Amino acid sequence: MKLPALAALLCLSGPAAAQDWTQFRGPDGQGHSKVEKLPLKWSDTGPGIAWKTPIEGLGWSSPVVSGERLWLTTATAEGRSLHAVCLDLKTGKPLRDVEVFKLEAPGKVHKKNSHASPTPILDGNRVYVHFGPHGTACLSDDGKVLWKQKLPYDPVHGPGGSPALIGELLIYSADGSDTQNVIALDRKTGALRWKVPRPANAGPKKFAFSTPLLVEVGAARQVLSAGAEAVTAHDPATGRILWWCRYPGGYSVIPRPVFGHGLVFLSSGYDKPVFYAIRVDGKGDVTDTHVAWRLDRNAPHSPSPLLVGDELYIVDDRGIATCLDAKTGKQHWQERIGGNHSASPFHAAGRIYFQDEDGVTTVIKADLKFEKLAQNTVKGRTLASPVPLEGALLLRTDTQLLRIDAEK
Repeated sequence: MKLPALAALLCLSGPAAAQDWTQFRGPDGQGHSKVEKLPLKWSDTGPGIAWKTPIEGLGWSSPVVSGERLWLTTATAEGRSLHAVCLDLKTGKPLRDVEVFKLEAPGKVHKKNSHASPTPILDGNRVYVHFGPHGTACLSDDGKVLWKQKLPYDPVHGPGGSPALIGELLIYSADGSDTQNVIALDRKTGALRWKVPRPANAGPKKFAFSTPLLVEVGAARQVLSAGAEAVTAHDPATGRILWWCRYPGGYSVIPRPVFGHGLVFLSSGYDKPVFYAIRVDGKGDVTDTHVAWRLDRNAPHSPSPLLVGDELYIVDDRGIATCLDAKTGKQHWQERIGGNHSASPFHAAGRIYFQDEDGVTTVIKADLKFEKLAQNTVKGRTLASPVPLEGALLLRTDTQLLRIDAEK
């Protein structure tokens, strides 16, 4: 399926402005933006900084944007108070700060995680926020909490994967050390619509943090969800498992899959990630029949892959970027761009933006040959994925959100 068609399939709120970025990894869920102008060079003291807004607490959710508003989440009081925060896109002025959940014992999180890591979803005048086992909620645009739902499980390292809004359902993966399920809530009421256990997991570590992806296969739709030991494809209406593909030993899966050319591309997680291209037209266990190709070295633990036409771009957690032929897995180039990486890259205006964990963003040309266009630095930790706007970029650090404008 071509990328523009998939973007139309996933955009559930009708036509959106080019800069709207309403869910994790943008309108198509795969890291693509239609904006035509973006900043290329900047620093956090340069003239391109339109505004900096301090964000109380800690959260690694990406901001989501619709029109002139943006939302993100954060956790204060060491994770005991979970908030949804709304800012004015032009000025960075805080408009709303809603405490959604109050927790007595939020539990521990990994040093690279937070209690507010899942990215919200904007849909019309509703905001959907998700905090993993801490709860899920729907807010109106004016900050009123419309419903809450809490389905506990043990995430081991805290909440991670973001939800996906698919038709009348809000679907997310809930893979803990105790139970492993894919869950669908009614988007209007928060009621549980279905809850489907993963196929039997033979591995000792069963938790994962991936975000589901909706794809179209012929006339049918599938929800792809990467868990520990296997990826599963579900009927979005019922949750019924259509097929699954095993990757023994994989767990703590973080990257969101991408889809194209009849293939889903995903990484198997820790300890030694393997990158897979899997055909999506199978039934049942397709492990031995539908793996088109695999990559055993320099696969990402954390950053999601990026598919641009026939080329697949990945960066591993150690800063090694690779460009592959999506259909065959043939390597076009591989370069060390530096830094440690957790954020997912995005593609816009013919460029690819890679952000490391220490405020450094490397910009390259989307091409069969490696060409670095710029490298920019801001102060702070940067594990949240950046967001492109028309003529600007939103970049979240551990203490603030920045809007960086392109040169006029």
